[in-house]
Amino acid sequence: MEYGLHDIVVMKKPHPCHKSDQWEIIRMGADIKIKCQGCGAVVMFSRKTFEKKLKKVVVHQSEE
Repeated sequence: MEYGLHDIVVMKKPHPCHKSDQWEIIRMGADIKIKCQGCGAVVMFSRKTFEKKLKKVVVHQSEE
């Protein structure tokens, strides 16, 4: 699955804030940092863990 910086993604498990299940990718490298679109919480995963937990890409930044 292809994803890039500032794409909006959905993870397999929703965030406990229950306001949103969508996340924005805010940093990419060996680690990937994502930000909850509901409450603004920031979570960092290794790339391998992120790809394992990723469900789908909702919006590609290049489409906007």
